[in-house]
Amino acid sequence: MSFEYSSESRRLQDRYDTRRLADRLADVKVHERLTESDREFIEERDMFFLATVDERGRPTCSYKGGDPGFVTVVDDTTLAFPNYDGNGMYLSMGNISQAGHVGLLFIDFQAGRRLRVEGVAELVPDHPFLDRHPETQFMVLVRARAIYPNCPRYIHRYELVERSEFVPRPQVATPTPDWKRSDWARDVLADGDPALEEGT
Repeated sequence: MSFEYSSESRRLQDRYDTRRLADRLADVKVHERLTESDREFIEERDMFFLATVDERGRPTCSYKGGDPGFVTVVDDTTLAFPNYDGNGMYLSMGNISQAGHVGLLFIDFQAGRRLRVEGVAELVPDHPFLDRHPETQFMVLVRARAIYPNCPRYIHRYELVERSEFVPRPQVATPTPDWKRSDWARDVLADGDPALEEGT
């Protein structure tokens, strides 16, 4: 198995006498292939958190949201998700292009369950799944190296109030976010941004 603890993780496990537990968890919970249960859980989610690092190891973490099913389990080692229009900084996606290493955290806030997926990602501009997601710039493929649940006891319980109106959907006009209409943003928007058309 490609999952292994770092020397500092081991040092802390030894300090707090959790090495035996950590080894047992790695043995019975960590797996390299996505199970049918993993697939169902992931494809029912409408959001996840994405952690990436740049070439110098500096991290960033971002929220990725969509309608349920926007993350697809392609096969037992691969996930795919769309990259929608954002703020144009491309911090996470730039990190993926440079370093590739990612961590994805999926949480069900109503049932109190979470799942981690760690692996290597790549940007794929011409993937066939582009047709499944309107207004997608490119797909992100993640090849998993370690999948494992986390203890749910500290998950706060939340209920969904409404899904974001900004998630691109077939045959529905995606609204323009207010910040793109701001004086500080309008003159530097990308060519072809729908917010520019509103002002003409």
